[in-house]
Amino acid sequence: MNITVLRLGHRPQRDKRLSTHLILCARALGATKVIYSGDEDPRLEDGIRDIAERWGGDFTIEYQSNWRKIVKKWEGNIVHLTMYGTPVEDTAPEISQHKEPLLVVVGGPKVPRDMYENASWNVSVTTQPHSEVSALAIFMYLLQGEVALRHEFPGGSIKITPSERGKSVEVSKD
Repeated sequence: MNITVLRLGHRPQRDKRLSTHLILCARALGATKVIYSGDEDPRLEDGIRDIAERWGGDFTIEYQSNWRKIVKKWEGNIVHLTMYGTPVEDTAPEISQHKEPLLVVVGGPKVPRDMYENASWNVSVTTQPHSEVSALAIFMYLLQGEVALRHEFPGGSIKITPSERGKSVEVSKD
């Protein structure tokens, strides 16, 4: 499944680490692209591109000042992660049956009403306030199952081999 994550309302001074963690979560769990809106942040983009280059895989980050343009022209399904939608545990299995490209929208500041109206699904990961990162991680896992934890990231210069104790890190000098 081709998954793109749209991060609404990035604010560099306030959201620097949160947006970085959200994007890294998206990449690690199988998204191939993140588009962010709000304030443009070249440092965020450079940092994510550096990680993708060193750790491998097919992943891109892009800035779009007007997130509505992305939603309007999207060819595929749109999932909006929110506290107010249908339960993720009920909805993710249905969504996984669709093979069209998937745009997963994660808000920051208050999400405008038209996002709810334009989503194919408004999906709730609990009905309680919590982190966008945890909502994305839970959704990606329930959407893909264990595959979410087993993505391959070819082409990187850093690779970790799982180990019960200690660190097994391979760094190639390409």
